[in-house]
Amino acid sequence: MNDKEDKEVATLETKVEVLENGPLLVYGTLKVTDKDGNSENKSKTTAFCRCGASGNKPYCDGSHISAGFEG
Repeated sequence: MNDKEDKEVATLETKVEVLENGPLLVYGTLKVTDKDGNSENKSKTTAFCRCGASGNKPYCDGSHISAGFEG
C-alpha cells in the first residue's frame, strides 16, 4: 500500500471501547438498524446503552448513572 491508501484505511477503521459502569462507545462510521428495520448512518462516536435503562435505546442517554449500573 502507498501512503494515500494507508490513510484511507485508517479513516475506515472502527474502534469499540467499553466504559466502566457506562456505555459502549463505537468510534467510526456505521449503519445502525433498529428492531423495526429503520436505519441511520452514524459517524464519529456513538454511545450504545449497556445498562438497559436508556429511554433512547439503543443509544445511551445517561440513565446508567441514576440506575446505579455497574459493569
